[in-house]
Parts: sequence; C-alpha cells; structure tokens
Amino acid sequence: MSHDIYENPLITRYASREMAGIWSAQTKHSTWRKLWIALAECQQELGLKISDAQLAEMRAHVDDIDFAAAEKYENELRHDVMAHIHTWGDICPLARPIMHLGATSCYVTDNSELIQIRDALLLLRRRLVQVIDQLGRFAQEYRSLPCLGFTHMQPAQPTTVGKRATLWCWDLLLDLEELEHRLDTLRFRGVKGTTGTQASFLSLFNGDHQKVEQLDQMVTAKMGFAQKHAVTGQTYSRKVDSQVMAALNGLGQSCHKAGTDIRLLQHRKEVEEPFGSKQIGSSAMAYKRNPMRSERMCALARFAMSQQAAADATAATQWMERTLDDSAIRRLALPQAFLAIDASLILYRNITDGMVVYPKVIERNLNSELPFMATEEILMAGVQAGGDRQELHEIIRVHSQAAANQVKQHGGENDLLTRLRETTAFAHVDMQGTLDAKLYIGRAPEQVDQFLKEQVEPVRKKYAGDLSKAAEAVRV
Repeated sequence: MSHDIYENPLITRYASREMAGIWSAQTKHSTWRKLWIALAECQQELGLKISDAQLAEMRAHVDDIDFAAAEKYENELRHDVMAHIHTWGDICPLARPIMHLGATSCYVTDNSELIQIRDALLLLRRRLVQVIDQLGRFAQEYRSLPCLGFTHMQPAQPTTVGKRATLWCWDLLLDLEELEHRLDTLRFRGVKGTTGTQASFLSLFNGDHQKVEQLDQMVTAKMGFAQKHAVTGQTYSRKVDSQVMAALNGLGQSCHKAGTDIRLLQHRKEVEEPFGSKQIGSSAMAYKRNPMRSERMCALARFAMSQQAAADATAATQWMERTLDDSAIRRLALPQAFLAIDASLILYRNITDGMVVYPKVIERNLNSELPFMATEEILMAGVQAGGDRQELHEIIRVHSQAAANQVKQHGGENDLLTRLRETTAFAHVDMQGTLDAKLYIGRAPEQVDQFLKEQVEPVRKKYAGDLSKAAEAVRV
C-alpha cells in the first residue's frame, strides 16, 4: 500500500481479494493472451498458416507479463492493446507475426470484459445464495416470535421476527432470478472485426463466408460461451452493461433496504448486528453500540446503485459503430459496482450470521401498542356480550384517543384497557384474554414454513456446493 497517493478503498478496505483479482490487470491481460491463443488455434484449424511451434510459444507465456515494458510501449504508442502485443511479441518472437491476426482491439478488450463480468457474476451468486441460506435459518428460528409491524413507520398489525426476515430474503431471491438470467443470456462478442463486418477475416479466408462464421463459433465455444452476439459494431452493445448494472443495482436495493431495517430495529433495541468484544462504537461516547456494518452496507450499496446512471448514459450515447468515450467510464463503473456489491454481500452475510434478537424488548414494545391492536377483538367480544356494534365502536374511539394522549402528552402508560374495563359496555369482556399477541400474527409462522420449503430449499439444493464455502471475513 502506498500512503502518498490515493488508494481505492474498495480494494484496500471493503471488497474481497477474490473480486479484486477478477478485475486485476493480471487477470485482464492474461485473458487477452488466452483470447489471442484461442483465435490463433481456431485459425490454424481452419487452414491458416500458423505453426504448432508458434502456438506452443504463445501458450508458454500466458501469465508472465512484463507490465513495466507494456507501460513503456503504451507511453510511446498511446495504445494499450498494441503495447501488450509488442510486449508479448518480445518474448514470443516466433509467434509475433501471427498475433492478433485479423482482429481489432475490441476482440480482446470486449471479450475479456465479458469473461470478467461472467466470473464476477458467478462470485456474487455464490455470496447471494449464502445470505439467502442464512436468512432462511434466521427466519426459521424466529418464525413465531411476535413483534410489532410497521406501515408508514407507524405501529401496525403484529407480524413475527421470522416473517420480517422472509421479506428481506424474498428480495434476494428475486435478485437471484435476475442474476441467473443475466448469466444465462450473457453472450460473447466473438470474432467480428473492426466495425463488426468481419471484413478482415473474410479476406484472410479468401472470401470463404462459411469459414468466417465457423471461426466466430469456434472461438466462442473455446472461451466457454454458449452464445455469441448476432451482430456487433466495433463493440458489443453497451446495453448489455446497462442490463448487468441493473442486476447489481437490484442487489444494492435489497442490501440497502435490509440494512436500513436492521439499523431502525437496533435503534429500538429489538435486534442488534454483531459487535466485537473490543469494538468501539464512538471515540467520545464509550457506551455506544453503533450498527456500523449495516451502515457500511447501505453506503456501499448506495454507491453501487449510483453507477447505473453511468451505464445507461454510455449505452445511449454510443455513436454509429462505437465511440471511445465509453472506455474510461467503463473502466471505473463496471469494476467498482461489482466490488461494492461484493463488499455489501460479505457484510450482509456477516450480519445475518451473528444477528442478536432481544425477545423481552420486542415483547415490551409490542405490549405498549397491543391494546390498540386488540380493539377489534374487544369490539367483537362486546357485541357477543349483547352490545350495539356502533355504540361500542364510538366508545373505543373516544377512549383510544384519550389513551394515546396519556402516552404522548404525559409520557404515561397505555391505559386503554383500564379505561374500557371501567365502562359499563365492556364490563363483562375478558380484556386480558385479548392481549395474547399470537392472536394477531395471522399465518406468519405458517408463511415462514411454506416460504422456506418452496423458495429457500430449492436454492439450497441447487447451490449446495456454494453453501459449503466459509464466510469471507469482514475487512477493516
């Protein structure tokens, strides 16, 4: 680490080494060489004069990249692809004449980026299913623990802690569907030439259109893709970047939503994220236990979400067959969005692995509002005891407002049930019997069970190998 120039905190503090490795210069330029080898192998197979010795020389020098030499060449040539061709050619003199034969720069830049996108999506999928699994376990454990529900951030009908966790989990399952779709439909740019017409390859194969199409298909398969773009300009459509970024944006939304909920619940002292034995919440207020993991997850997710606009604008402003104003912004937005979501999901798993629930606080908070929740039960009980429904409704309305004023204006306890008990209309109603919170949680526990069986278990089965992976440690 250098301390006298800016270092990207996504690399130094937040994201995993694995994700950083996918977007590293070494991975990028080694992939360029693999693409050049694949092109040459297929060209040889289709009859071009490329020797086994030339191919062997290229294969022997895939990862030994002299970055200093490449930088020197680029300073002279002002062209990164040509700089790396010259650098590789210096150590592969026999193969130098057939390197990059018929190709344009985007053959290596675009195709390598699609490979990086694919690998990065696979890593995110692994992290995502781990969080889904962990949230499922949490939901199962607290499937029937009643808690206060909120609409408009105001107390509403009770739910359960486990049911609320399924809401977070369902968002992630929707994200998984989108991620799988992006992987299933990700296409290789292929071998298309300078403006996408394949003119240079048609010339190499003396006008043989079939061989040009075969070359495109063979290289696509050799690089592990089932599909290629039907047509391209110089680049693959930048709409693909926008679509991929939308999937990352969706993941960011889900991380942010859950992180915000957890922060609010920690404020209420109902749920708490993990807290290290030596962790400091505040440099001044020693008692504090801040939800810093959830706050960081929200911050990183928000950053990733902000990159969507860059991808959308780039796709919209590509002129004709391509313009180079896509290059610099994609070098920034694509890797950093992946790094930020990678870090967010690492945090999400860390939080859900060690989230603490405080049932007594949850019960106290629920009980403070439960008399209001019980009024419908009380109303029905009053009617069954012989009362007039409309008259009873008015009595409850008047006393509910009075009880609310007692809480809000005087800081007192909610005395609604006492007030109703003292009225003649409700004298024979079992008020205490209406305060069982489980009367008001509906099918929440059963919904959790059904959700886990029908939605989470199939994911666990499909990605069992990913669930065996150890959790990534949260970095500084």
